[in-house]
Amino acid sequence: MIPVQPSTPDGVVAAIANLIQSSNGRVRVMVDGASASEPERLGAEVVKALAPRRGVLIRADHFWRQASLRFEDGRRDADAWLDHWLDDGALRREVLDAFILTGRVLPALRDPGTDRSLRQPHIDLPADGVVVVAGSVLLGRGLPFDLAIHVHLSAAALKRRTPEAQSWTLPALARYQSERNPTTLADLVIRADDPLRPALVARPPRTCTLLS
Repeated sequence: MIPVQPSTPDGVVAAIANLIQSSNGRVRVMVDGASASEPERLGAEVVKALAPRRGVLIRADHFWRQASLRFEDGRRDADAWLDHWLDDGALRREVLDAFILTGRVLPALRDPGTDRSLRQPHIDLPADGVVVVAGSVLLGRGLPFDLAIHVHLSAAALKRRTPEAQSWTLPALARYQSERNPTTLADLVIRADDPLRPALVARPPRTCTLLS
């Protein structure tokens, strides 16, 4: 039986941070979830909790493709958002692979609002550094992560908490759930229908000791 443990927002952050701290060397962490679940906020809190171990938050939307490619089928094409907006190659090359090979990562490639290159300097991380990549629909792409976290919302909670301006992404999120089944791919699932009363679901075997 997969263990399920009631938790709190602080408890979720502590559980993830503890799991990272138990790993040696450089660690690449994914925090995946619909925008309504605020994966970037959780990622930032995890990075903060890692001190004095040095970590950096990478927003996945800072590695979206340029607008001319994203919007080929319109600004609100749900299938394009799911399948093509993220520049997987750039994220792998500039962050995930570079981190392991050199310890140097590019924190952001492009501003998702203005579509301009951000031209940010690379960040050098130590041998025990941590990269946390946070965003939506990240699982099932074959990206190399050492630890994958998925924040899960039920269909009802997702509909309730998604702002009207982002409601066009709901069909893509439903497709993501049915086709990629992220709860089976993540090392740790956070059930977050009630953000104040989340629950942790550890996936054996790698994280089966997390909740002890």
